[in-house]
Amino acid sequence: MTMTGPLDRIYQRAWTSHIASRELSIEKTWVDLGLTAAFDWVAGECAGQPLLEISVGAGQPIPLMTQISCDYTGIDYSPRLLEQVRLRFPDLDLRLMDARDMAGLESDHYALAAFCWNGIDCVNYQDRQRVLGEMYRVTRPGGLVLFSSHNRDGPGFRESIWKLRPRLSRNPLRLGWGVARMLRLFPLATYHYFRHMRCRRDYAGYSIKAAAAHFFRIMIVYTTLPEQRRQLASFGFQIDAVFGSGDGKRIYAETQTSDAWWFHFIARKPAQTRELAQNVLAVK
Repeated sequence: MTMTGPLDRIYQRAWTSHIASRELSIEKTWVDLGLTAAFDWVAGECAGQPLLEISVGAGQPIPLMTQISCDYTGIDYSPRLLEQVRLRFPDLDLRLMDARDMAGLESDHYALAAFCWNGIDCVNYQDRQRVLGEMYRVTRPGGLVLFSSHNRDGPGFRESIWKLRPRLSRNPLRLGWGVARMLRLFPLATYHYFRHMRCRRDYAGYSIKAAAAHFFRIMIVYTTLPEQRRQLASFGFQIDAVFGSGDGKRIYAETQTSDAWWFHFIARKPAQTRELAQNVLAVK
């Protein structure tokens, strides 16, 4: 699929920047409690079965995935990131592919299709539907999908450029470092913040706006719990569990709002599959 939309151009610039390379390759080595709980949830059922990881990035979730099964396929649409992860994991099946068009992957095959690190938020809403449709297609009947998505009711949605202000400290060295960091990064972040303001959109169940991650260089989708549940149901998915990012606690079906930064959704493709609704197919 040719990526020519405004969000695609923003992301291609962001993922090839020096800041992104450092963030993905060096600094972001942690896994939040919600993702750990989500992997614990799916591990037993998917053990030894074919697994698909979408958007491998620098390979942070790969050890979690390969602990579940050695039958692993990973894809990413960034040649630069894929080259880096191939150096770290030369024996794995890693392919250059766009999540919106996974025609090279077999239908009804994977026991688990995982899209971690809020990667599904990095496309517009129509393309988000394409991604979910492709995840539905490649997952076997009765299989699971796992993905994370930013919460519009969470603190991340309210972040502004003032997040970069240095924290007050009685330690002069720490305070001085914070001030120097702000002076270095604040002009760049301010530029990106205001440049992307014109692309902000707010809808009934979701919004698209600049994110503080990568110093407002990127724009992402923030969704609500009811909207994401509705969207999954429109494809025929059945939600098994939802976990909040910070504390790793399960968020139950009756919950309508949460202060989690993002959610980890686990949904199931019914064992008796049905065709996608006509309105969903229309986005392809």
